[in-house]
Amino acid sequence: MGDSPAPQGEIRSEANELLHGLAARKHRTKLQILPLVALIFYEVSGGPFGVEDAVKAGGPLLALLGFIIFPFIWSVPEALVTAELATAFPENGGYVLWISAAFGPFWGFQEGWCKWISGVTDNALYPVLFLDYFKLALPVFGHGVSRIIALLVITLSLTLLNYRGLTIVGTTAVVLTIFSLLPFCVLSLLAIPKIRVRRWLVVDFRKTDWRTYLNTLFWNLNYWDSVSTLAGEVENPSKTFPKALLWAVLLVIVVYVVPLAAGTGALPLDRDKWDDGYFADVGMAVGGIVLKWWIESAAAFSNMGLFEAEMSSDSFQLLGMAETGMLPKIFAIRSKYGTPTLGILFSASGVLLLSWMSFQEIVEFLNFLYCFGMLLEFAAFIWLRMKKPEPELVRPFRIPVGTVGVILLLLPATVLLIVVMCIASWKTVVISIAVSVLGFIIYPALQHAKAKKWMQFLDVDEPKVPEDDDTDPLSLDPVISPNPAISLHPEVGETEIISLTE
Repeated sequence: MGDSPAPQGEIRSEANELLHGLAARKHRTKLQILPLVALIFYEVSGGPFGVEDAVKAGGPLLALLGFIIFPFIWSVPEALVTAELATAFPENGGYVLWISAAFGPFWGFQEGWCKWISGVTDNALYPVLFLDYFKLALPVFGHGVSRIIALLVITLSLTLLNYRGLTIVGTTAVVLTIFSLLPFCVLSLLAIPKIRVRRWLVVDFRKTDWRTYLNTLFWNLNYWDSVSTLAGEVENPSKTFPKALLWAVLLVIVVYVVPLAAGTGALPLDRDKWDDGYFADVGMAVGGIVLKWWIESAAAFSNMGLFEAEMSSDSFQLLGMAETGMLPKIFAIRSKYGTPTLGILFSASGVLLLSWMSFQEIVEFLNFLYCFGMLLEFAAFIWLRMKKPEPELVRPFRIPVGTVGVILLLLPATVLLIVVMCIASWKTVVISIAVSVLGFIIYPALQHAKAKKWMQFLDVDEPKVPEDDDTDPLSLDPVISPNPAISLHPEVGETEIISLTE
């Protein structure tokens, strides 16, 4: 990186720290497929809460068609790209590593910056939505000081749970998934005798609010790539990731379409009533007060799962960026539970700062930044396919089409990204550009601080092509440290200074 070689004593100290960290990582419990599916589910969906706006904006037919067709235009391609690149780069940091490998660390940092801001903005919704459902039972939390205190308590409590470890978060996500979906299973069964097919076919293009409709679909079906920032915490990611993404895609489609079909088919249409939380009223009409309360409780606790999943990916993304030398070394420090301490604190602070924005403002703003990040990801994916050394990139999972095939696969999704950005309000565009410019300033500022040694950074080369995601750090093979001047031989616990060549 242009710095002078570190003294041998400092290198030995860093080597010992690295060896300890690798051993600790080896013995930490890693995510299995079921908790990973639950985390992906909460990264993307969390249940049919929030899809009501699609009915209000477009009517039953467009809402149903949107959640049937849209996943194949958007969700499936994004999930496939995530599966291929997350298994090729099975380390924390996810899409930041993909962009860096394709276009260099500057654009990798910009990707990480925009996606982190987008994720934290998204996470600011969930404590607010939790209280919006909770206030139906206890109106005191609807406004005033009590609501502000409740927001702080909820955010800090969920942050503490995240700090206690990813395994706990994954287990919590599984439990919350079951609890959140059960009332909709009951709702769908009870609605069958009341369904009238003609109610599904209602559409009025003159009354369609295309901006709200597309933003609602996009928000409810994106963030498949977010789980890639946890790749280093997954057991056998080359096999687990593709399976988990497949099951999560199927689960999300069913969870959206079936309750929507039940609700719009069982009740006469009143589009003005289809706002956030209307499924509770559908439950009342179909199954009575008990089902209504159950849906409200499921909605409230689903927001807890959404918060936990999003904070996990946001904080581990910062840890991954520190491990590649983009952020100061302090971001790579883990708690005794294996969680990124500073990443969690920064993500929680961002949630508290952004919770003042309205629901629609938050959705449109995070969608715009997310679209920018996804355009970079798609470009990096295609570039890595076309790059001459591409065969050296081991891809345990590979989309079974060539370069032309993946371009055609991603073309509709790319058009959709551009459309979502074009329909954004001028306010969203201005704020998003300002955030992006700030990222352009922060990166050279950090590089200057690194050169002047004002902050400590891990000294690493540009992202290497991983060869095996199941490498045992305690094996007899040398372990390459983040400092390219270090090779560890754990069997003797000593450091050997070697010269690495590309």
